[in-house]
Amino acid sequence: MAENHLYVVATPIGNLADISTRAQEVLEMVDIIAAEDTRHTKRLLNHLGIQKPLMAAHDHNEAGAANQIVDKLAQGQSVALVSDAGTPLIADPGFHVAKQVVDAGFSVVPVPGACAIITALSAAALPTDRFLFDGFLPAKTAARKQYFLSMMAEERTWVMYESPHRILDSLADMEDVLGTDREIVLARELTKTFETFLRGTVAEVRAIVEADDNQRKGEFVLMVKGALAKKKQEVSDDAIQLTLLLAEELPMKQAAALAAKHTGYKKNQLYQLAQEVKDERD
Repeated sequence: MAENHLYVVATPIGNLADISTRAQEVLEMVDIIAAEDTRHTKRLLNHLGIQKPLMAAHDHNEAGAANQIVDKLAQGQSVALVSDAGTPLIADPGFHVAKQVVDAGFSVVPVPGACAIITALSAAALPTDRFLFDGFLPAKTAARKQYFLSMMAEERTWVMYESPHRILDSLADMEDVLGTDREIVLARELTKTFETFLRGTVAEVRAIVEADDNQRKGEFVLMVKGALAKKKQEVSDDAIQLTLLLAEELPMKQAAALAAKHTGYKKNQLYQLAQEVKDERD
């Protein structure tokens, strides 16, 4: 018998085999499951051989659902909260439920598992020591462009969700604002049969998506490599690339010294920046 906690349970984002043993155990032991879409969750429960009462807890009824959940906890029952896929509350409903449960003095217990953001980043081959997640992109072109403009100087990798019917427009707006050469990764249908990672510049990825209808199907995670740090922007990319080219034949210190003579930049600065770029590539 579960204690009267609210369990926030992560469920698979595609491959049902990704359900964790603990998540399955919690779903089996709670008294009721609050789901973003009860029909969708019913299919997962049928796959797992679990029969439990279901209630809806989605964007349009979350306040009322939260009150019902608090009432059930007060009666000594336990509740699991699930979204259609991945981790509840992460660009999914659940915040108001969790907040009211905490405010009412009950515990919220995380049961971790699949999350599209982390899944995408883990295989993106972009810097992930620091990253920023911004949910879904704005639906309108003007708002999207304003958002991209505000992010131009962001040095962290940034991550967004996008829908299939807007992905081409969003890539076009990104190219207009950030230029053709910003490095991006577009992940599609994660953990599913047609999982795809498109890597390249904005222009390259946009061209692939534009040319192939299949690349506009499914759910998308869009990841953008952060801008060069300000200290790197003070030195031209050409000077850094020259240093790296020379370093293919010379030790980095000698390459930096030689590049400094030709470019006028300080050799220590060129050495440091070229070494950082080399380390990122390696």
